Amino acid sequence: MAPNWNRRGTDWNFCSADWQSATDPQHVQPREIPIAFWPITRHLFWPLSGRSVAWLARLFRVQEVVSSNLTAPTIFLIAGSPITDVHAVFLCSPFCVRALNLLMPKQQAAICPTPNIIYALPSIIQPLDLADLFPKLQPLEIELGSGDGSFLVAYARQVPEHNFIGVERLLGRIRKLERKGRRADLANLRAVRIESAYFLRYLLPPHSAAALHIYFPDPWPKRKHRRHRLVSMDFPLIAEAALHPGGAVYLRTDDEDYFTQIKEVFGGTAFFRPVPTPAALAALPTDFETGFLARGIKTLHAAYQTALESQ
Repeated sequence: MAPNWNRRGTDWNFCSADWQSATDPQHVQPREIPIAFWPITRHLFWPLSGRSVAWLARLFRVQEVVSSNLTAPTIFLIAGSPITDVHAVFLCSPFCVRALNLLMPKQQAAICPTPNIIYALPSIIQPLDLADLFPKLQPLEIELGSGDGSFLVAYARQVPEHNFIGVERLLGRIRKLERKGRRADLANLRAVRIESAYFLRYLLPPHSAAALHIYFPDPWPKRKHRRHRLVSMDFPLIAEAALHPGGAVYLRTDDEDYFTQIKEVFGGTAFFRPVPTPAALAALPTDFETGFLARGIKTLHAAYQTALESQ
């Protein structure tokens, strides 16, 4: 029998005293046990705060939170659950997490087909084995400094026939990229937390990338700090070693001095030639670019491609 959500009894609606007794193992009443286990093949019950909803959504890789409210059941949609006939989970009782752990302790991977987006580096001195990162080997594109992941997630969704790696040093930003990638259920997206220059020079296998995306890197505007810029005099050589023949580097910045340096650096090489940025790519803004454009700040774009035959 399905529960009556309009019923005002302690069977389904906890007051604060009921909630305290329900969460304290010493005060658990036998009548509460069927409430937790009766719906285990179809529904689970637990009163949740908003923070609990977010935590459980991440824990069980929920496809969608349909409703979340302290006075009504919270509804999660979980796709592909190994539990028989589970399509919705109504969380309303402290027993549900224990029951879920007992019934499916090893089945989280079956519920969440998307593997971890943040890739834990096995070594910081050995080049990556790209076969370990992605379920399918495809042309690889890399964003150096992925910010909050807005651009990379949108682009990875738009181009599923390519694999993408977002390289970001800041933990908060790379977690945003992971959350967005999981919501989009992207199997072709990974994130690596490390300095961009180090990743490109030491960890990326030679001539493995089809494109490098460098959008709004730190401009280091003070003259004495310009040596810290990512795109320096030796960058084209490093980028050419990372790209396969015909690969491209796409760049954007709001700093005119940095943009001038970019053009000088790439213009002084024999193995890169300027090319237009594809319209579909230019139409995808980054988080920084969205902010700049909202304030009327002009953004500058450039793109360079290697020769089809390696020099």
